[in-house]
Amino acid sequence: MAMETTAESPVPVRTVLQAVGGWIAKLGRIWVEGQITDLNARGGTVYMTLRDPVANMSVRVVGPRGVFEAAGPAVTDGARVVVHAKPDFWINRGTFSLSVLEIRPVGVGELLARLERLKQVLAAEGLFRPERKRPLPFLPAKVGLICGRDSDAEHDVLQNARRRWPAVEFQVENTAVQGSYAVGEVMEALRKLDADPGIDVIIIARGGGAMEDLLPFSDEALVRAVAAARTPVVSAIGHEQDSPLLDLVADVRASTPTDAAKKAVPDVREQLQLVRQLRDRGRRCLAGGVERELAWLKGVRSRPALADPVREVERQSEQVLALRDRARRCLASALDRSGDELSHTRARLLALSPAATLERGYAVVQREDGAVVRESAGVKDGERLLVRLSDGRLGVTVADRDGL
Repeated sequence: MAMETTAESPVPVRTVLQAVGGWIAKLGRIWVEGQITDLNARGGTVYMTLRDPVANMSVRVVGPRGVFEAAGPAVTDGARVVVHAKPDFWINRGTFSLSVLEIRPVGVGELLARLERLKQVLAAEGLFRPERKRPLPFLPAKVGLICGRDSDAEHDVLQNARRRWPAVEFQVENTAVQGSYAVGEVMEALRKLDADPGIDVIIIARGGGAMEDLLPFSDEALVRAVAAARTPVVSAIGHEQDSPLLDLVADVRASTPTDAAKKAVPDVREQLQLVRQLRDRGRRCLAGGVERELAWLKGVRSRPALADPVREVERQSEQVLALRDRARRCLASALDRSGDELSHTRARLLALSPAATLERGYAVVQREDGAVVRESAGVKDGERLLVRLSDGRLGVTVADRDGL
């Protein structure tokens, strides 16, 4: 509940401090995780500072020596611990601290379990998907390097990169690469390099070390910052067997800082050799194509139609004459056969013609309606008939009708 105060009705310091102490007391006993710094024992009391692993924040911790001794020798400066403590506010001095009730070192197994849970959460969000990863530029004009000051990692990256491509430029950001300040400094360097449009690729490099030394590169805040970066990021943390979460979210994972230099910067000798190979291959392809076309042209020119065009015309003329003579012979033969057939047909028609029969002395007797008289019984006495002879017709009247 907020205090109601005015300039005319202020409250004394003791009232404010007592209210703050009351609010803090409501927190009750809590478990707090952090990293030990400034560990100091005075008589039966131990004093230390518990620093946040990511943010630049810390709190004073006080507890009896027996509580620290019960935790074992692992409780030293730089160790990560989980503290069961009661928030305490010293009203007389207006200072806040934690009174330790129990302290537990964070073991390797517990750290691995936490990292595994964080890995599953980030993977479920899709931060490790291959389609999110961006390809590195073929030839970066300027490379950003985040590493420790005067470290072997910095030396390896710069030396190997410049040996491969002497013209490449670097912007080096030296940061803490282990300890409580590492995450914040690396994130700040990453933000600075990512905001620079002249930086084509960023390398985060660190040499090998214990798992606890590499914990900053598995920090959730740093991993998310790398995932959100605009510039492609190469992770080169530790050795081949080390696998911080930064390796999974980075666009390219390098096994060592030397490997990072090889992946980020092409080798000028290899590229020149590749150019020579491609040039020779192009020459061979072009020469082969020209030779094939020349061979085709030579073959075309050697054909009779082009080698001796007049001879080809003569040959075609001979074929035309031969075909003409053949056609004439065929037509003459066909006409002769048709003439013979016509003569034979004409002879048959003449032989079978009624006129030829009449010329031999026969006659055809017809009634006036043109019907042929075939029997004598079919006519009557006095009936008018027509007699057709070879040279004309006669009109007759039946006077006598005898049967044979």
